[in-house]
Amino acid sequence: MQAEPVRRQVTVTEEGPVLVHGPIEVTLDDGRRVSSDRAVTALCTCRRSRRYPFCDTSHRRRSRNRPAAARSSVPQGDGMLSTTAPQPVCQSTLPEPRGPLSTAVLATLRGSTAVPDATEIGSAVIEQADPHGDDLQLALYCCYELHYRGFAEGPDDPVADGLEWHPGLLGLRRRMEQVFLTALRSDVPGGTDVTAEINTLLVEVVGASGVSHHLCRAGQLWQLREYIAHRSIYHLKEADPQAWVIPRLSGPAKAALVAVEHDEYGAGDPQRMHARLFADMMTELGLSPRYGAYLDAAPAATLAEVNFMSLCGLHRQLRGALIGQFATVELTSSPGSNRLVQAMQRLDCGPASIRFYAEHIEADAVHEQLLRRGVIAPLLAAEPELAADVVFGIQASTLLADQFSDLLLSRWPQDQTTLRNPLPDAPGQD
Repeated sequence: MQAEPVRRQVTVTEEGPVLVHGPIEVTLDDGRRVSSDRAVTALCTCRRSRRYPFCDTSHRRRSRNRPAAARSSVPQGDGMLSTTAPQPVCQSTLPEPRGPLSTAVLATLRGSTAVPDATEIGSAVIEQADPHGDDLQLALYCCYELHYRGFAEGPDDPVADGLEWHPGLLGLRRRMEQVFLTALRSDVPGGTDVTAEINTLLVEVVGASGVSHHLCRAGQLWQLREYIAHRSIYHLKEADPQAWVIPRLSGPAKAALVAVEHDEYGAGDPQRMHARLFADMMTELGLSPRYGAYLDAAPAATLAEVNFMSLCGLHRQLRGALIGQFATVELTSSPGSNRLVQAMQRLDCGPASIRFYAEHIEADAVHEQLLRRGVIAPLLAAEPELAADVVFGIQASTLLADQFSDLLLSRWPQDQTTLRNPLPDAPGQD
C-alpha cells in the first residue's frame, strides 16, 4: 500500500511573502540549495530581499514622511524533547531605590521595618509621582518581577515567593498602574481603526533617525554595548510577558499566537531560544549575561517599555492592548534588526552578536504575517469591541519606544552615557 504523501501547508499573502510550514529546502535558479528548519518560513516573492530566497520585509512600501493611516478592512484569518543539561533559575538581585515608592516596595521585599512599606504609602505620594519617572517605574518593575523569576538579596538568599501575592504590594501596584495608565491614555489619540494603525507601522520612513539608523550609520561600539545593556531588561525574558495572554485567547487567535511564541522559545531547542541568543551576544560583547544584571543601570524609559508589557499581560481586560504591543514589536522588528546586523558588521562584532539580530530579520517576517492574519483578524472577528484596546496597545508602545529613542539620541551625540551606571568604556570612564 502506497504511503500517503506528506502535504505541507503553503499560505500566499496578498502583498508579502509565501509562508511555508515545516522544514524546507529551496533550490535556487543557479542550482544552489538553501534550507530552513523553522516551523514556518517566509519566502520572498518580490526579489528585493537581501537574504533571498528568505523574506526580510524589503517588500514594504517606503515613504519620505510618516504616512497618514490609510483605512481598509482588517483581513480575516483562517517537539521535541530537550537533551540539554538543566540550568538553575537565575534571579535578579534587589536594586537600589530611587524614591519613596520604590523604597516602600523594596522595604517590603526585604522585610524591613526601618522605612514605610507598601501598606503605608499615602495616596498623595502616588498621585504626585511622575508616571514616567524613575521612582514609579522601578517600583512597578519590582512588583512585576515577582511574577517572573523573583529576586534574591544574595546567591543563597531569595526573596520569599509568597510575596508575589502580598496584599500590600498588590494594592500599591494597582494604584501605581492607574497613574501610569492614565498618563498613557492621555498621551495617545486612541481610536478603533486597527488596520490604519497597522498600515502605518508597515511603512518604512525614508531618512528616519531612530536608534538602529544611528547605530547602522555612525554608531560607536560603546553606544552599541549600552543599547544591548538597555535591551537586556526585556530580551533576557523575551516573549515571557506575551505568554500571559495565551489563556485569554481562544480558537485561531490562540493557535497563531502559540506558533509565534513557540518560535520565540527556539521551537523546542533551548539553544535557539531568543533569550539564550541574546545572552550569547552579551557575552561576546563583554557584557554580563546574568538575568537582571543591568537593572540598577536602567533608566525609567527602559523600564517603562517592559512594564507596559507586564501590565497588559497581567490584566485580562488589557489583552487587546498586549496584542497591539506585540504586533508593534513584530511588525517593525525586521528592518531595525537588519540595520543592527549592518552596524555590528561595520564594528567587526563576532558571529554570536550578529546571529541574534539576523535571526530576527527572518523570524519576524513570519511573525508579522501570523500576528496580522492569524491573531488580530480572528480576535477582532470574535471580539470586535477589543479594537480600541489593540489601537491603544500600538499607540502606547510606539510612544514609549519613541521616548526611549529620544533619550539615547539626545545624549549620544554629546558623548554622554544613557545608563544610570555607565559601562567601563563609556566616555569619561577612563
